[in-house]
Amino acid sequence: MMGSIKGLERFDSPGKGRGLRVSRPFKVGELLFSCPAYSHVLSVKERGCYCEFCFTRTQHLARCGKCKKAFYCNVKCQKGDWAMHKLECSAMVAFGENWCPSEISRLVARILAKKKMQKERCVCEKMLLIGEMQSHTEDEDNEKREMTEADIARLHRFYSKHLDMPDHKELLTLFSQVGCNGFTIEDDELSHLGTAVYPDMALINHSCLPSVIVTYKGTSAEVRAVQDMKPGDEVLISYIDLLYPTDDRNNRLRESYYFLCDCQECKSKSKDKAKLKVRKQSDSIEPDVINNMVRYARKTIREFREFKHTKTPSELLEMCEQSLEEMGAVFDDSNVYMLHMMYQAMGICMYMQDLDGAIRYGEKLLKPYSHLYPPYSLNVSSVYLKLGRLYLGLERESACTSALKKAMAIMEVAHGKDHFYIEELRKMIAQK
Repeated sequence: MMGSIKGLERFDSPGKGRGLRVSRPFKVGELLFSCPAYSHVLSVKERGCYCEFCFTRTQHLARCGKCKKAFYCNVKCQKGDWAMHKLECSAMVAFGENWCPSEISRLVARILAKKKMQKERCVCEKMLLIGEMQSHTEDEDNEKREMTEADIARLHRFYSKHLDMPDHKELLTLFSQVGCNGFTIEDDELSHLGTAVYPDMALINHSCLPSVIVTYKGTSAEVRAVQDMKPGDEVLISYIDLLYPTDDRNNRLRESYYFLCDCQECKSKSKDKAKLKVRKQSDSIEPDVINNMVRYARKTIREFREFKHTKTPSELLEMCEQSLEEMGAVFDDSNVYMLHMMYQAMGICMYMQDLDGAIRYGEKLLKPYSHLYPPYSLNVSSVYLKLGRLYLGLERESACTSALKKAMAIMEVAHGKDHFYIEELRKMIAQK
């Protein structure tokens, strides 16, 4: 029997299908609801830094004695995770370096195991069951279908010993459901920690003018208002990065979620001119030149994503700098394609321990980010946070305190004032 969440109701959202709306007022920063994960998986690259079960970051993690790959806070967390970790533990030992399921395959394996163990409705399924999540198998193109088939092949290869596999059609549906409804769990700097599914949260529709934001406390998701909401207002999140102009956003939505957005921002395109700003001396340049530079920028961003895991940091930084020089002949520094490459360059400089370089790029991001992103954006707070920590490394205490306070002002709304990220920030600021 379908349950309920206080202050919320499920409804048919015009043009969108199922949705959630509030049945009482909510103020900015107020928690609408918290949702535990139906199933979650820690990214392989974060192993050793975070507990596999609760996603706590600590230096004192205990290693699984058998596979030596998984890490836990304590025995309690290790026992809590065993039903899921056993799906991988012996396989990682047996396959060694050849063990390479994708993150979505790992999550699907855990969902299948959970479904088999499940006796009753989960607390994260009060308004929507896991099996009722939307799938788009019929909308997938050949490239996407081939990727899913490869994931299914890996699922059979690495997990068949511990799982009773459903038929192929069911697996195609489940992979599509997870692909469209899975949430990326991120840390305070928006680094990818893992992936999870939250059935009740799958009811929340997209808007480029979101009314709420999703943050994480361990593996639980929390939904807070970023606008004052009145009864009847729909609960809306952004499925994508909102930095980019309307056409780019809708291309991403179509490719990943199989719909186009018709929110007021997409209809008016009110921020597109600012997002695609050209240099003052470029005002007289022919539109064709600007359009060609836009195409160059999009192509460069695609190539950068492809090369990110194959090229060295130095090569990637050179690619960023070269593209910034090319685009800078036409685009203003606040143009979103310039900002995209500056953000990448900042991250690479941080990785290479070039603190001055990272600060130089980070400081260029702040003003346009604050203007182009919606209020209380974690994309803005994460840059303030990174800069604060970089300033600290260079003993620039005044700049550090200022940046951390600006990050905290956003994060107190997005994460809540009692979140452990906020507690950490308060301690850092107090020590200055």
